[in-house]
This record gives sequence, C-alpha cells and structure tokens, in this order.
Amino acid sequence: MTEKIIPLADIRYASSLPHVPMQVNAPKGLLSDALGRPLRDLRISVTDRCNFRCSYCMPREVFGKDYAFLPQSSLLSFEEITRLARIFVAHGVEKIRLTGGEPLLRKNLEVLIEMLAKLETPAGHPLDITLTTNASLLAKKARSLKGAGLQRVTVSLDGLNDATFRHMNDVDFPVADVLKGIDMAHQVGLAPLKINMVVKRGTNDSEIIPMARHFRHSGAVLRFIEYMDVGATNGWRMDEVMPSAQVIERIRSEFGLAALDANYAGETAERWRYLDGAGEIGVISSVTQAFCGDCNRARLSTEGKLFLCLFASQGHDLRSLLRGHYGDDQIAGAISHIWQARSDRYSELRAALPADSTAIKGLKRVEMSYIGG
Repeated sequence: MTEKIIPLADIRYASSLPHVPMQVNAPKGLLSDALGRPLRDLRISVTDRCNFRCSYCMPREVFGKDYAFLPQSSLLSFEEITRLARIFVAHGVEKIRLTGGEPLLRKNLEVLIEMLAKLETPAGHPLDITLTTNASLLAKKARSLKGAGLQRVTVSLDGLNDATFRHMNDVDFPVADVLKGIDMAHQVGLAPLKINMVVKRGTNDSEIIPMARHFRHSGAVLRFIEYMDVGATNGWRMDEVMPSAQVIERIRSEFGLAALDANYAGETAERWRYLDGAGEIGVISSVTQAFCGDCNRARLSTEGKLFLCLFASQGHDLRSLLRGHYGDDQIAGAISHIWQARSDRYSELRAALPADSTAIKGLKRVEMSYIGG
C-alpha cells in the first residue's frame, strides 16, 4: 500500500481529548520530556488476559467469565510491535520489557522475541529484552524463550505458603508449579532472575521473612513492592500498604543488611545487600517514596496505545498511525511530540494529598492488567 504523505496529521488520545499535532519527518534522536527525563525503557503489553485473578490486579468480581477482553483483531501484530520498537529504539530506548496480563498466554511469543532480539541501539549495542510473568507456564516455555533471545525474566510471586498463594491468585494455582518455573529459568540461563512480591498488610506480609530466607544464596534478586493504587477495580486502601521502610526493618531484624547504590539512573528499586554475602534484595516504594523524578519509562498497550505513566487515565493511539500507512518518520515525530510534552508525576502529587482525597479517589486510572507493571 502507498504510504501517506501529508504536511500535518493528528494523533488522538484514546478518549475525546484535544488533538496532538504530529510533525512530519521529525529527526530521530534521544528525547527528554518536559521535566528533563529521558526515554530509556519501553514496556510492551502483549495481551490483556491472565490466568490468575489476583485481587490487587484482576479481581474476580470484575474480571469474571463474562468480562469482555480485547478481540484478536485489536491487538498489535508482532510486525507492528517490532516496527514501533524500532522507532522507540531510535529515540533512545535501551530496554524492552514484555508484559501483560500474562505475556506467556500470547501465542507464539517466541517469534516476537526473536524479532525484537535483532534490533540494536544506534550505538550498535543489543537491546536488553526481558519479560514479567506469573511463571505458571514458565517451566514449559523457559528453554524456547531463551533460545529466541530473551535475556531475563521477572517472576511475580506473592508468598511461599501454598494456602496464602492460592488465596492471592484466586484460581487455586499451587506455588510449587511457580517454583518449578523459577528453577527452569535458572537452568536455561534466564538470569539474573528477579522475583517480585506485592506486599499487602494483613494478607501476605507474614511471607516477607520466609521469602527472604528462601531466595538467599539463590542468585535471584527478591524485590518487595508496595501495594499500589493502579486502576480503579482493586479496592486499594492506604491502610493495606506496608511501607518499604517497615519491610526492610523486618528483614534487618533477621538478617544483616547494608544499602547499595543504584545500578543505573531511573532504577525503580532501592537496593540492599546481605552482610553475609547471601545476595541482595530490593524494595519498590512508589506509594511512600515516589520516584517520579527520574522515571524514564513509556508503556505500550496491547492495542497500541502509548501511556506515559503507570497511573495514567488516557493513552495516545499509535495503532491508527500504523494501520493508516504513515511513515516511520511521521510516527517518530508523533512519539517525539508526545514524550517532549510529558509532565506526569502522579505518585509525587498523590503523596502531597491526604489518602482519602477526592482528587485521588475520583481519578479513572488505566488497569494494571491492561498496561502491565
């Protein structure tokens, strides 16, 4: 088909908001947003479906058997994802994380990984390609994922006690099968492996020490995440948040810890090492210690909407440009315009308001299962 050549085009928000002008043939290059933050990390959701029904992400009472997930025709194809990824890389993206929903539910995901693995940064360096998963299918897929070019995985695991874990995933899935997936990831070299535990006070905070004890000396980096108010369906309450400072104190009461410097600018986790050399842990404190100031992440939904913040309420529709036969330079210009206008800092603004503020409660934020973490 013939590529559209026009002097000016419009890219719309997902909802009926004012148009954002798209510059034609805009030069590629590194981008900074309105607060001086670079674009380095692209998180791509490949499906809005998941086989778990965790209460903090996809509660069963909302995402039941009659819930209308996106039809296949709405999802970006692997070719469309790769094309957008190539444009983002030209703008400075160095790391791509595949998310969901549960990304391993996307059929033939290895094909996409193989396509992305062929991309290089402008300096000729390979991309850092990683994936976040609940590991329910990881034991079966780890070897093929590694063979396709996946470098690392992050596994979501909210406890080792089987009853607690089954309660949290709400589909009666056994923790033993997740641990098998983690073991297989180790075996095939998907490393360094990260384990993410969302901590809800009164639900699974009793698992903090058992998780720390289990993953010491394992080579995996265990990270504790504050329960976040992502989306509008998880019934988030501030009193269920356990601040990361309390998590660290609890672990420090059992094992000696020392603070570590960040690995890179914009790292979300605050790092700590065990004094006895057993490895390291991390805490992600997006509720109590906002890190908006150096956030360098963009998020692409499975139907091609670009979100500039995990807590955003609208996304910019890139799929219409892909399927409207616009050129790469035109799409690059749209992305450049969007990122340079970005001023999102939801967590910092929330921290300045009372927990019961109507300004917080009234926001309609995108769901975690739709955009990924």
